[in-house]
Amino acid sequence: MFGEILDWMLTPLLLLWPISLALTWLVAQNIAGKPFDRALEFNVQALAKFVVVKNNQVQFNLTGPAREILRADDTDLVYYQVRGARGEYLAGERDLPQPTEDEKIQDNEVRLREDKINGEDVRVAYTWIKLDLKNDDKSTVNVLVQVAETLEKRKTLATEIVKGTMVPQFVTLPLAVLLVWLALVRGIKPLAQLEKRIRARKPDDMSPLDDNAVPEEVAPLVSSINDLLSRLKVSLTTQKRFLADAAHQLKTPLAGLRMQADLAQRETNADELKKSLKHIGKSSIRATHTVNQLLALARAESTGHSLAKQTIDLVSIASEVVADSVPRAIEKQIDLGYEGPEPGGRATQLEGNPTLLKELVRNLLDNAIAYTPEKGQVTLRLLADTFSGVLVLLVEDSGPGIPAAERELVFQPFYRALGTNVDGSGLGLAIVVEIANQHDATVSIEEAQLAGHPESPGTRIAVRFGAGGRQGLV
Repeated sequence: MFGEILDWMLTPLLLLWPISLALTWLVAQNIAGKPFDRALEFNVQALAKFVVVKNNQVQFNLTGPAREILRADDTDLVYYQVRGARGEYLAGERDLPQPTEDEKIQDNEVRLREDKINGEDVRVAYTWIKLDLKNDDKSTVNVLVQVAETLEKRKTLATEIVKGTMVPQFVTLPLAVLLVWLALVRGIKPLAQLEKRIRARKPDDMSPLDDNAVPEEVAPLVSSINDLLSRLKVSLTTQKRFLADAAHQLKTPLAGLRMQADLAQRETNADELKKSLKHIGKSSIRATHTVNQLLALARAESTGHSLAKQTIDLVSIASEVVADSVPRAIEKQIDLGYEGPEPGGRATQLEGNPTLLKELVRNLLDNAIAYTPEKGQVTLRLLADTFSGVLVLLVEDSGPGIPAAERELVFQPFYRALGTNVDGSGLGLAIVVEIANQHDATVSIEEAQLAGHPESPGTRIAVRFGAGGRQGLV
């Protein structure tokens, strides 16, 4: 960052310096030429006084002292020329070019132009003199007087002006670079201090950074980092609690396994040995179920939107999970059924991950079967509204129900309603909520009151897939 800012500040400075040099040279030439132009104008006006009319003829009589003044310059060459009304040569340098023919003649007006003589650049001052002829028609003539000078003195003066201007710049440019570097070092010092403070923090330090000691421009960045640290702290706290709860949940079946294994080793009675082995089997099933639920929750939390989604038919997934749950329902003598559209309908299609959605339906049915007493009822329903594009998955049971005060708590990992006496990990609904969130769906709980079971409040869990997650399908 320091190097980039320094580059952006010094690059324009270094690029503008040669442009400044070129502009200074042009301005210096203009300034240096002005006094010499005035001298040329004076010489033209002085020479014009020597042009006279005698015997109706234009004559130019240049005195010796005047000629010596024109030749007195040791640095530049000075040329002059006088031409009559018809352009005939009268005096001076024959090769000195004349003004353009289309130029309008103005009496006694001195003009300046750039030209060449003998291949050398010169500055020319010229004027036309109107003279009256004493003839019968009293006509007038215009006589051209020109004075030209080479440009050596002008170039020398311009060079001296440029030297006087640019030499200080050669001194001030490195000083400016140094001052810019020092200003950047001072300006970026709070960032360097912030970097040191961040590097000095311990890995487990999630406290917010102090934004009072940073520049105003950096305050939004520090605020964003603090927000990130806050969210990361919540995430780490949740993970620690999850790991602690997972360790606690696994500890019980594993301790039971160890105890039953110790008892089995000591037993000599075959019947008691079978009982111990049966307990070991139940404990292993419970531990396996807990591990599978933990893996399912971890997979749901970590994959999410990064997992590939596709167009799937929720009827097919629900039917498959219901078929897989039939043996368990028969074991508990539970009436397990499905009500809803037939497979293949467009209204029951959505964009999602089939593996996660199957896990969602399986957890809902497992919970319902686990908490429904024998000879109870569990029903999975699918409701599709083709107009609003809403698809609702309902799982209803004739179990004891969930008190209103606990309906938000049951979505937390490892939470189980008291007084149910049902084996479980407390992760099923947490997995359902996580998968539903990743499919832009909402989960709600209410009483079911199924027909034929008036004594049981029952539970109805609804997963509502909105039109936003099914756009383009309905």
